[in-house]
Amino acid sequence: MFLVALSFAYFAKALSGSYMKSTITQLERRFDIPSYLIGVIDGSFEMGNLLVIAFVSYFGARLHRPKIIAIGCVLMAVGTFIIALPHFLIGRYKFETSIRSSVNSTNNLSPCPARLLSPVALASGDVLPEVQSAGCVQTIAVIGPVFGYLLGSLCAKIYVDIGFVSMESITITPGDARWVGAWWLGYLIAGVITLLSAIPFWFLPRSLPIPAEQSLAQCSPEQASFIKDSPHLEHKYQADEPASFLEMAKDFIPTLKTLLGNPVYFIYLCVTIIQLNSLIGMVTYKPKYIEQHYGQSASKANFLMGTINIPAVALGIFFGGLLMKRLKLDIMGAAKFAIGTSLIGYFLSLFFFAMSCENAKVAGITIPYNRVNGVSGCNSQCVCSESDWDPVCGENGITYVSPCLAGCQASTGSGKNTVFFNCSCVATAGLSSGNLTASAGHCTQRQDCDRVFSYFLALSVITSFIISLGGTPGYMVLIRCIKPQLKSLALGFHTLTTRTLAGIPAPIYFGAIIDTTCLKWGLKKCGGKGACWLYNTTAYRHLSTTSNSHTPNSPLANTKELSKDTRNKIVDLHQPGKTVSAIGKQLGVKKSTVGAIIRKWKTYKTTDNLPQSGAPRKISPCGVKMITRTVSKNPRTTRRDLVNDLQRAGTKVTKATISNTLRRQRLKSCSARRVPLLKPVHVQARLRFAREY
Repeated sequence: MFLVALSFAYFAKALSGSYMKSTITQLERRFDIPSYLIGVIDGSFEMGNLLVIAFVSYFGARLHRPKIIAIGCVLMAVGTFIIALPHFLIGRYKFETSIRSSVNSTNNLSPCPARLLSPVALASGDVLPEVQSAGCVQTIAVIGPVFGYLLGSLCAKIYVDIGFVSMESITITPGDARWVGAWWLGYLIAGVITLLSAIPFWFLPRSLPIPAEQSLAQCSPEQASFIKDSPHLEHKYQADEPASFLEMAKDFIPTLKTLLGNPVYFIYLCVTIIQLNSLIGMVTYKPKYIEQHYGQSASKANFLMGTINIPAVALGIFFGGLLMKRLKLDIMGAAKFAIGTSLIGYFLSLFFFAMSCENAKVAGITIPYNRVNGVSGCNSQCVCSESDWDPVCGENGITYVSPCLAGCQASTGSGKNTVFFNCSCVATAGLSSGNLTASAGHCTQRQDCDRVFSYFLALSVITSFIISLGGTPGYMVLIRCIKPQLKSLALGFHTLTTRTLAGIPAPIYFGAIIDTTCLKWGLKKCGGKGACWLYNTTAYRHLSTTSNSHTPNSPLANTKELSKDTRNKIVDLHQPGKTVSAIGKQLGVKKSTVGAIIRKWKTYKTTDNLPQSGAPRKISPCGVKMITRTVSKNPRTTRRDLVNDLQRAGTKVTKATISNTLRRQRLKSCSARRVPLLKPVHVQARLRFAREY
């Protein structure tokens, strides 16, 4: 009975934790917050354990365990209900859209507001030490996330304000980046399940009675420590005769020193912290990665996590324990098995770098739009907002941030069937014939992305299965390397440290890294940066820092100039005698840049940019270097190509300026030689030849 109740409690806890991870994108969009802040929210689930987990693990071995577990389940249920509370305290969810929600509306709205209104008018307007049950309890704990992600998939299909608004007025679909599912509903369901899991523990005894048909001699020390009047009680404190609270408190620090003095336990602790940092960060944002990189909806991403990825982990843990039993591995064999599976799994993970899809084609963000400050020639007559995210898909296969920025003049239809027509930017992009229309929503087609996504899922399943094979053997190493009377504290301290050094920081810094790959940020209604609407999927895949540039494809984009504070800091570090190389390494600045700043300070006693005589050059020195490099690599580059590249980078020049720049760099600007006109003598000669022959 105790095992059944404990398994159900594990199931409820795992369901709640996994459902939290499945609602990450929903919470970002609903509350307009970046990924790193979601990481803080996700990590706060672990923060609540830090205050009590070590003491509960230590004192819980001597107190009424079932009732302590019941109290913990009740507290978790209350906390889950509180998470859903903001939905009922704040207003309804509103998103920016140019689409009419009602078919009965008679207004034929123009996506280009400048054609109707003037700009002035617009401006006013936890694992227990039950070693023998480690196939049951741990497997149940892994099955919980399956139902957690399936619950997340179901709730993601339901609109956030279901029951409060008419669904006919909703003009977006679950595949839209603005869609927010009923995230609060899953927390209510998870809270009820967690509350039910607490009920059986209130009726369980403090210690287990020994079965009549089983003698104490057949029990292991771990089993006997929970049985009253056992001859093995020297391995455990008696549950019915606990020591005083003060005595237990005094014995806590010496016991902890003894535990950490075990080299096997200490090494295992360090290894699991490193492993869990990568695994927790990956699992937390994997559904989000599937959404952004492969263009799947939040509902489908959660469904795939629950039906494919998590079952592979559960099977890996189960078969890992089965293999350990069949092979009769000792503690050294279990350690080697766990290390081997981890190495194979991480080696296979390297193939994920090759499974990429191209960035979504969004005008002005991922592909050149020939625009400056959000406006191009095709939509310059419209008063468009740069902060809106109301994507439309042009019939040329390019997504535009809004109908206004697509240059659309009118629309027809309503709701999800709205079609915009006479979109001037669609024509500019190369579509010279047709109706120049755009439909609501972003373009979904990506070349070969579906096939790559299938490979991604297959490799993800194989990798998860292989890595999880070493889960049970690794856990057995932890159990067998410590004394029986220290197991409760060892498991509690292991959980405490892994949550502190992996469970809490991993979602935060993974989220911060993901935020650096954002290409289009939303804005909060009260001001400030909101949620990200579009990511650079290539940079997201590598989790590397990228520049949030509107023209990522332009080779002539201006480089970032060092701030005045950084230049002054370089001088301050140099004055005590620090070398140029050391300063560059400390501040992450090139050695040549550091040297140039120091030379300027020695000559002019300032690091500010000095005024130059004459008119300022239209092309910056960095731009000149880029032009020289481009022409040297491709001598057939035309002046028009260079003018267009500089214009995309925000610098407007003429072909004559390009010629002068090339001439100063001792590069010739050549034009194709025209065929000379025939002289009169040549004309007469050809006529004579024609008459004779």
